[in-house]
Amino acid sequence: MTQRADDGKDNVKDDGIDDVQAGAAANFAPLTDGEIVAALALIGLEYTPEERGYAENRLKRHRDHYAQLRTVELQNHEGPAFRFDAQLPAPAVPARAARPLSLLPAPMPSRPDRLEDLAFWPISQLARLVHSRQMTSRELTELYLDRLQAHGGTLECVITLAADQARAQAAQADAELAQGQWRGPLHGIPWGAKDLLATRGLPTTWGAPPFREQMIDLDATVVTRLREAGAVLTAKLTMGSLAWGDVWFGGRTRSPWNLEEGSSGSSAGSGAATAAGLVGFGIGTETFGSIVSPSNQCGTTGLRPTFGRVSRHGAMTLCWTLDKIGPLCRSAEDCALVFDAIRGPDGKDATVENHPFEWPARGVQGLKVGVIEADFEQAGEQAAQHQAALATLEQLGMELVPLQLPDYPLESMQIILWAEAAAAFDDLTRSGRDDLLVRQGEESWPNRFRVSRLIPAVEYIQANRVRLKVMQAMAELFEKVDLFVAPAVHGRNLWLTNATGHPSVAFPHGFRPNRLPTTLTFTGKLFDEATILMAAKAFQDATDFHLQKPPRFV
Repeated sequence: MTQRADDGKDNVKDDGIDDVQAGAAANFAPLTDGEIVAALALIGLEYTPEERGYAENRLKRHRDHYAQLRTVELQNHEGPAFRFDAQLPAPAVPARAARPLSLLPAPMPSRPDRLEDLAFWPISQLARLVHSRQMTSRELTELYLDRLQAHGGTLECVITLAADQARAQAAQADAELAQGQWRGPLHGIPWGAKDLLATRGLPTTWGAPPFREQMIDLDATVVTRLREAGAVLTAKLTMGSLAWGDVWFGGRTRSPWNLEEGSSGSSAGSGAATAAGLVGFGIGTETFGSIVSPSNQCGTTGLRPTFGRVSRHGAMTLCWTLDKIGPLCRSAEDCALVFDAIRGPDGKDATVENHPFEWPARGVQGLKVGVIEADFEQAGEQAAQHQAALATLEQLGMELVPLQLPDYPLESMQIILWAEAAAAFDDLTRSGRDDLLVRQGEESWPNRFRVSRLIPAVEYIQANRVRLKVMQAMAELFEKVDLFVAPAVHGRNLWLTNATGHPSVAFPHGFRPNRLPTTLTFTGKLFDEATILMAAKAFQDATDFHLQKPPRFV
């Protein structure tokens, strides 16, 4: 879940109702406190007067959304976007690729005289340095541990420093290299985990006071796969409480480009720490913008993979039909290297499918790139940077074509997220421990959870039936283009593509007047991360926006 950095409120735009839909909403009788009390009694719950006050406006909006969804004609045979699976997750871990990706051709770098310069090097260059044994993993790990200690407090981006574990993993990486064993491009590279990934022996706090002492006795699949790839875990990084925004139990994570601004969320620490050169790369998750939005605020390159690409075993659940895991890095090529290490079935997350990842992908010459003009029209002060970036894409040989997103009441489908999140944290609501969360009020998790318990099951299923129609419309859209480009956080694209499960890569292409980066996203066909990453790499090879460093942390 995203959060605007300017006012601390959520980035969910769910209040726009056109005249026809507003007319449908107006047919509802006014909502009374007595009706709320009666509805709660029907499902065996009781809220305080203050909690019912927070809930009233949100319940009215939910009713408006039901009216919007009812404007979509649904035939009897049109089902929802989810389906029952009679098979349990396979007990055996399916075979993975025998070897990792190879590095793309590039000159061999030399060890710099000033080791601090390495903090901002991409994985591809760090890997060459470690593999050639010009630099040990232990040296690199100590560099990043020092920077995490020096700057983590300023950015409020670190929850747990894993120094002892990191030193042990780095020593193992160096010992293996000394024996001629190289696990691939991530061998010996320090990284940071969003603190909703279970890590045995370390707290997994979910950024929330009720869970700050939580110990989970397993490693998330992503953690295991990165360890098997030779990567070194240095820290558990901040996240907005229960995956919303950049506010956690210890403060608010900052953007390294402007400390007066938050890093957005919920992969707040992964974005800030990667951009500030405190880790080689970070791992984040996205349900509704939580990789794309911190990339936009911090200037990282973030990959949100296709839904069902990366196992979520051992990760906090927010929304079963929306949650995804992906990397936040300093370049598109780095994202490809990390993504390849973490993708594929594990026999534990039944949603994960086994699809190939062909890297490097085809060249970008002749790629048909849709331009979501309606979203660009909302860009305001970023318009000049957007136009310059589009011109660069044309110069690279991509064919730009105007494109419109499917015309459905997309915002109303957000009740899918709210209903599933309320179920995921049912016990927190019923126990009253939701009062311990930092953010309270109408636009916060406690109220969202409470209100969402009153979403009718019929409306949840209807929203998923509309969702399937949107998915079908997106399939038709991708018959016309190879990928499409849009501003990272303006317009309808962000929620739409999360709901349909399409992959996106966010990358910087300029700066705003407040010194924060500006960001575009490429969105591609299902399971075609390779094409959007190659397009982003081509843009980055032609520009230097992704190489910029926040001055305070150089």
